Amino acid sequence: MSPFSYHKAASVSEAISLSGPASRFIAGGTNLLDLMKENVERPTQLIDISGLALGAVETTATGGLRIGALVSNAELAWHPLVEHDYPLLSQAILAGASPQLRNMASTGGNLLQRTRCHYFYDTGTPCNKRDPGSGCPARTGLNRIHAILGASPACVATHPSDMCVALAALDAVVHVQGPSGERQIPLVNFHRLPEDAPERDNHLAAGELITAIELPPSEFAGHCHYLKIRDRASYAFALVSVAAGLKIEQGTIRRAGLALGGVAHKPWRVTAAEQALSGQAPSQALFAKAAQVLLGGAQPLAHNAFKVPLAHRAIVRALSEAAFGSAQPGATS
Repeated sequence: MSPFSYHKAASVSEAISLSGPASRFIAGGTNLLDLMKENVERPTQLIDISGLALGAVETTATGGLRIGALVSNAELAWHPLVEHDYPLLSQAILAGASPQLRNMASTGGNLLQRTRCHYFYDTGTPCNKRDPGSGCPARTGLNRIHAILGASPACVATHPSDMCVALAALDAVVHVQGPSGERQIPLVNFHRLPEDAPERDNHLAAGELITAIELPPSEFAGHCHYLKIRDRASYAFALVSVAAGLKIEQGTIRRAGLALGGVAHKPWRVTAAEQALSGQAPSQALFAKAAQVLLGGAQPLAHNAFKVPLAHRAIVRALSEAAFGSAQPGATS
């Protein structure tokens, strides 16, 4: 680990004013500290934001939910409003990491996890994400866990978060504050595909700090399911995950939220797949059609072609559980 200075910020504005090209904000530190220990990240300054007033979960004037960036993953998963109105989010969070990590990890920090790749974490190998232009050995190396959608010649890593997959399906919006003021970024646009700049995981500008995540009024409380398929039952990243939410009225799907994890550099959502479900009666045949749309353009690598049929079956299963499974708390239809 390289030497660094440390400063505990007393306010959001102070944290932003202290930030620079080689500084990092730190709260729970569950990903950043690992990266620093492996010399993948080498900040010269850590700005501790753990004491800022960003830890509230509260309803919004429009009937949605505003989640402070410093709310822990554990607190969020078990919060009564989340359990009742947004069970999809609760399910996704509880599918991730371990109880110890969920107690430490912050909501904002979860969004900022670096993509997972053996070569990225091994500083003895080239990696375009660590050292732009050095190459991507995963493309021709061991790539079982890597992307089948949205990859580029420069990078085939996948985003690791479970929580973000649910947030994408729920139309979450990320609130950020920086040197130029405040702005809002839809979660589906927050993370980047690698293209020719894989070192950039998201669309945050220099010095910007996540302050909150906002959810619209709940529509999927009665019909939702988060499915995570992994190599072992706990503490493993998804090979494929699916966040499925349906608004069903009088036997017809009125609206759908559908996102995939473990398959791309960001949570994968295709509006056309959701539109294929809208106005239709739920059925496995319909869900298979949506799966084909969602997986359109998949380009598997040498060792991960299994992810394509696996994801197809997972999408059908998650949608079937959402539509026909036991009623969730807060069901209104």
